[in-house]
Amino acid sequence: MTKSHLSGWGRLYVGSIVVFGLAAIAHSAYGLYAHPIGWNWLVLAVLTLLSGSATVKLPSVPATISISETFVFTSVLLFGPAAGTLTVALDALVMSLWLARRGHPAYRLTFNVCALPTALWLSAHLFYGLAPDGLRPLSLETEAVNIGDLISPLLAFTVTYFLLNSWLIAFAIKLERGLSAFRVWRENFAWLSLNYVGGACIAALLVTYTRDIDFAYLVFVLPLLAVLYFTFAMALGRVEDANRHLTELNRLYMSTIETLAMAIDAKDQVTHGHIRRVQQLSVALARALGIRDEEQIRAIEAASLLHDMGKLAVPEYILNKPGPLTVAEFDKMKLHASVGADILSAIDFPYPVVPIVRHHHENWDGTGYPDGLEGSQIPIGARVLSVVDCFDALTSDRPYRPRLPDAEALKILTDRRGRMYDPLVVDTFFAVRAQITSAPEAISTSAAGLSAITRGAITSETWVAGTPLDNISASTEEMLVLYELSRGLAGRLDLADAGDLIAKHLRRMIPMSTCVFYVYDQGSDEIIAAHATGENSSHFKGIRIPRGQRLSGWVAANRQTISNSDPILDLGESVRAMTPRPLSCLSTPLLLGNDLIGVLSIYSTNRQAFTDDHCRIIEATSRQVSQTVRYAVEFEEQRTRSLRDHSTGLPNAEHLRRFVASEVSAGTPHASFTLLYIQWTSSHSLNKQPSQATDEELAAVLSSAQRALRAADILFRHGDQELIALLTQTDQEGASQVLKRVRSEFQHLCRSRKTEHLSPLEVSIGAASAPEDGADAETLISRARRSSASASDEPVFRPPSIH
Repeated sequence: MTKSHLSGWGRLYVGSIVVFGLAAIAHSAYGLYAHPIGWNWLVLAVLTLLSGSATVKLPSVPATISISETFVFTSVLLFGPAAGTLTVALDALVMSLWLARRGHPAYRLTFNVCALPTALWLSAHLFYGLAPDGLRPLSLETEAVNIGDLISPLLAFTVTYFLLNSWLIAFAIKLERGLSAFRVWRENFAWLSLNYVGGACIAALLVTYTRDIDFAYLVFVLPLLAVLYFTFAMALGRVEDANRHLTELNRLYMSTIETLAMAIDAKDQVTHGHIRRVQQLSVALARALGIRDEEQIRAIEAASLLHDMGKLAVPEYILNKPGPLTVAEFDKMKLHASVGADILSAIDFPYPVVPIVRHHHENWDGTGYPDGLEGSQIPIGARVLSVVDCFDALTSDRPYRPRLPDAEALKILTDRRGRMYDPLVVDTFFAVRAQITSAPEAISTSAAGLSAITRGAITSETWVAGTPLDNISASTEEMLVLYELSRGLAGRLDLADAGDLIAKHLRRMIPMSTCVFYVYDQGSDEIIAAHATGENSSHFKGIRIPRGQRLSGWVAANRQTISNSDPILDLGESVRAMTPRPLSCLSTPLLLGNDLIGVLSIYSTNRQAFTDDHCRIIEATSRQVSQTVRYAVEFEEQRTRSLRDHSTGLPNAEHLRRFVASEVSAGTPHASFTLLYIQWTSSHSLNKQPSQATDEELAAVLSSAQRALRAADILFRHGDQELIALLTQTDQEGASQVLKRVRSEFQHLCRSRKTEHLSPLEVSIGAASAPEDGADAETLISRARRSSASASDEPVFRPPSIH
C-alpha cells in the first residue's frame, strides 16, 4: 500500500505523530547531551535492541510486539525520560529497518519510529510528575526508595504508555484500512496490557533497591523474558492458525455463495455475467463512498452475487420472456426480492447479507418493494446495489430490448436520482464510474448477449381474458379469418402460396409490414424462415434460429405468444439497415396437438403496433393454419426428395431440367452457361457384375469429377452411368479451362485403374453451351452427348460448341 491510499485525515494524522515524535527525540537527545549519564545506559540500550529483535507479529494487523518493554521501563526508572525515549527510538528504528526489507511502505516505517518515542516521552514525564516530590532517576538517588511510594505512579506510567502506544497504532490502522479503531484495539492489543504490566513489575524489582544494573539479577531475569517470549510466540502462533482456519472457512463460504450464484445463472442465462459485474462494481462504489467496515464490504460482496437468488422461484418463461411483462407476470417477478431473502435467511451469514438482498429494489421515495422503505431506512448496501444493478441492466442486452449506450443509461439514472436512488450514491457513481468500470478485473458485457436466452419447455396461458366487450369485438374478426382461411386454403399445399394467402387475410386486420413463417427442424433443433412475404422479406429468408434463443426461438421453446417486442431481438443489428425499419414484432407458435410445427411472426414498422385483439386473432389463425403448414412442409420435403438421386444425394435429371428452365427464363446474362456431359462404361457394367463393383466405380468417377470442377459448378446425376456438370456464368475461356481439367483428371483415373489392376473404365466427355447450342436441358444434353469423345484419346478434346 502506498501513501496515496491514505486519506487526507490519515496523512495529517501520520504527519502530526511524526512531528511530535521527532520533537521528543530531539528534546531527549539534547537532555542527555546537557546532562550526561553513565555507560550503564548503553548496556540497557543494547539489551533493548537484542530483545526487540525477538519480535512476534500480531495476527490480522500490520504490527509486531517484543519483550523489550522490561528494559525500556528500566531505562526510564534508572536514567529518566530522555534515556527511555532514545532507547525506545533506537529499538523502533532497528525494527523498522528490518521490516523495510519486507516491502513495508515508508510512511508506515516512519510512523512506527516516531509513535513509540511519543508514547514513552509523554508517559515517562507523567510518571515523574506523579512520583513523590523530588524523585530523580534512581541512578542519581543516594538513598533507597520505598517501592510502595512508586506503585501508583508506576501503574499510571504503565497504563498510559500501553494505551498511548496501542491506540496510536489502532487509530493509524483505522485510517489506513477503514476498520473500527476500537475493534482493532480490542481484538489485537487489549490483552497485550499484561506484557506491559509484567515488564514494569520486573523493572521495578530489578532496580528499585539497587538503583543500578546488577548483572546477577540479569542472570535470573533474562530466562524469564525468554520464557515470556516463547509463550507469546506459541500463543500468537495458535491465534494465527485459528485465523488461517477462519480464512479458509470464509473462502469456503464465498465458494458456496458463488455456487449458489451459478445456480442463478443456470436458470436465468439472459443475465449471465450480470451478477459478477454487479459484485465488482458494487464493492468499488462502496469503497468510493467511504465504507471501510470490512463486514459491510463483505456483505455487499456476497449480496451482489446473491441478490437475484429469489429468481429460482420465478418461472423461466417470465425470466427469459423477450417482451414486456404483463401486470400478473411482473407481480410474480417482484416476489424474487423477498423470496431470495427468505431463502438466504436460513444461512447464518457472519455479515448482514439478507437485508441487502431483501431491500435492493426499495426506492428512495418509498415507492419500491417489498416493504416500501424510504431514504436512510434502506440499508446502505442495498442503496449501492440498486444503482449498480440498474446501470448494468441498462447497458446489457436483455430479452425484451438491446443494450443502451452508457450516455443514455446515465441519463436514466439522473432522472431517477432522488426518486428511486440515493442522490449521494448516484453522484458518487457518476464521479468514479470511469475508474471502476475500466478496472482490469471488470467483466465486460458480452457482445452476443441476446444469444444467451435460455431454452424452456413451460407451457402456460399467454393472455388473460379481457372484458366481455373486448371478446365480442375480437370474435367477429376471428370468425372471418377462420372462415376465409378454411375456404381459401382448400387444396393448397405449397407453403409459398399458403403463406401469401394467410398474410393477405392477416394484413386486413393487423397492421403488419412483413409476415414470416418459421418451420421447426427437429434434427438441428432450430426454426428456419421457410417463407417470408412483405417488406424486407429477402432479409428473412433462410434465417436459422436455435429453439429457445432470440425472440421467435423463445416463442418456439415456451409455446407462448409475444407482443410488441423489438425485432432487433430476432434479426440483430441487420435490422437497422432495413428500409423501412421494423419496430414491433408479434409472434405465436404453430402447434398441432403437442407437436411444434413452427412459429408465425409478423412485423410492423410502427412501435407498439399490436393490441390484445391482434394477439387473439393471430392465435386463432395459428390454430387454424398449423395443419396446412405441416402439409405444405411435408409436400415440399417429398418434392425435394423427388429431385435427388437416392444413392449419391446429387440433384437428378428432373432437377436439372427445372434448373435449366429457370436459368433460361431469368434472361440475359444469366442464361449463358455450359453443360459438361460425362459418361462411363466398364467391363463390370458390360458383363452385369454385382453392384458392389458399380458402387466403387461410381465413387471413383464422382471423386474425379469433384476434384476437377470449381466450387461454384453444380454436378447432376443424369443416368446410371451419366453425370452432368453445369458451369454457370462462364465464358468460352473459362469453360475450356474447366473442360481441360476434367479431361486430364479422367485420363489420370483411367491410367491409375489399369496400374492398380482395377476394372478398366471408358470415359467420354462432351460439352454444349447455352444459348448457342440450345435453350432447354434435353437439347443441350443431346448436343453434348453427340460431341463427346473418349477421355483416353490422346488429342486434347475441344468441343466445337464452345466458341
